[in-house]
Amino acid sequence: MPVFISNILKRLNPNMQGMLLMFMTSIMIVTMHTFIRDLTSQLPPVEVAFFRNLFGLPIAIGLIIHYGWGVFRTERIRIHVVRSVGHFLAMIMFFTGIATTPLATANALGFAAPLFAAALATLFLGESFRWRRWGAMFFGFAGTLVILRPGFVSLEFGPLMILSSSFLWGVMLVVIKSIGRSDPSPTIVVYMLLFMTPLSLVPALFVWIWPTPEQIVMLFIMGMFGTAGQFALAQALRLADTAVVLPIDFFRLVWASLFGYFLFAEVPDIFTWIGGIMIFTGATYLALRERNESR
Repeated sequence: MPVFISNILKRLNPNMQGMLLMFMTSIMIVTMHTFIRDLTSQLPPVEVAFFRNLFGLPIAIGLIIHYGWGVFRTERIRIHVVRSVGHFLAMIMFFTGIATTPLATANALGFAAPLFAAALATLFLGESFRWRRWGAMFFGFAGTLVILRPGFVSLEFGPLMILSSSFLWGVMLVVIKSIGRSDPSPTIVVYMLLFMTPLSLVPALFVWIWPTPEQIVMLFIMGMFGTAGQFALAQALRLADTAVVLPIDFFRLVWASLFGYFLFAEVPDIFTWIGGIMIFTGATYLALRERNESR
């Protein structure tokens, strides 16, 4: 993290630190999405995904150096493989979908992943069934219908791919939750990065287009923003109360609307905003309920 940002954070209390980091996360994630949107119009989505994973490898190397070879210790290697394959497929769906989907719509539908995870955790992990939990899920899922409006407008391929990726992200969140009961976070991250890079390289070779020097720079920046965004998100959730930082994540929809308007001449309609608010509200409520129940 840059020194000047660290100095600013040190002057703030933990909740303010978390809010600032979540605010930065929202900008970095949407910036990454913006680069993906531009790059997938020039290069195959699976190739863009490969470079996204490739530039994440330094994190895996750093974790191996820090924790030693013990980071590879696991008795659930098959689950790690399944998780990596699912994560890779979700990434390909998202990268393919965002190529033709407005940034605001993509980010609004992306909020649905925790909703799918909550529903699946209730069904397959034996988590508690409560009417408020299901009410929040249905409210959030109704938001996806508001955005897509099936029966009123034709369903487009891009948004459907984004929603499909959100479902698969939700499945992977449940898998991660299951793995996390036996394996520490560094082990989960290392296996994911080490498996996903070759997984994305193999199909990318069949459609490979050599990137120009300018595109390589863009791919590198995309990877750095994605990595920095994930790190800032983890730090925000570690430092501050969930109830304080989660609402800040809604700024993703704001930045996506602004970036989409100024860079791609996209104007999100009222249904995107209403649906996005519904999805975000449902997902945030579920996160807060889970935090309260875990105390």
